[in-house]
Amino acid sequence: MAEIYSYTACRQLSQLLLSIIFFHGSEYILAVAFHGQSNVTLKSLLISRNYLLAMFFSLVEYFVEVSLFPSWKECWWISNFGLALIVVGEIIRKMAIITAGRAFTHLIKIYHEDDHKLITHGIYQFIRHPGYCGFFIWSVGTQIMLCNPVSMFAFAAVAWHFFAKRIPYEEFFLRQFFGRQYEKYAQTVPSGVPFVK
Repeated sequence: MAEIYSYTACRQLSQLLLSIIFFHGSEYILAVAFHGQSNVTLKSLLISRNYLLAMFFSLVEYFVEVSLFPSWKECWWISNFGLALIVVGEIIRKMAIITAGRAFTHLIKIYHEDDHKLITHGIYQFIRHPGYCGFFIWSVGTQIMLCNPVSMFAFAAVAWHFFAKRIPYEEFFLRQFFGRQYEKYAQTVPSGVPFVK
């Protein structure tokens, strides 16, 4: 049980906590900055029941493994690689939000608004859905940083499945809004989520 209070556990769990606080806090702050306080709800924190459940199970895995197999958590090159992925995922996602500005929302727009423009500059010239790409990298990175093999694969599978359904749904509306302009864009720029066209 002393492993739970070890340097390794304290460092990894502190990094996870700080990553979560920064990710969700900055999502909310940027939503308020671009859309105004009156147009933003706590849903902009992006904390759902399924998300909390996933994080709970990742912590259960962590505590079981650090107690039974503490050496698994001592792979610093793996843990540091996960931390680097967290930072990269954050940068990609926040660049997406800042580049798109008011066009970036947490809910898929199903009606075209007059000021809604197709964003194809900045990070969007390289990745069609950088917000999703950044979150995918960030979420998997949290589990690599914790050296959680089960949760790493589970987070990757669940996030991929979510985006594999969400991207085509969102792009249905984007094609309605922007027509041939979006078709051409989608043909030349990858989605940013592996194996999702």
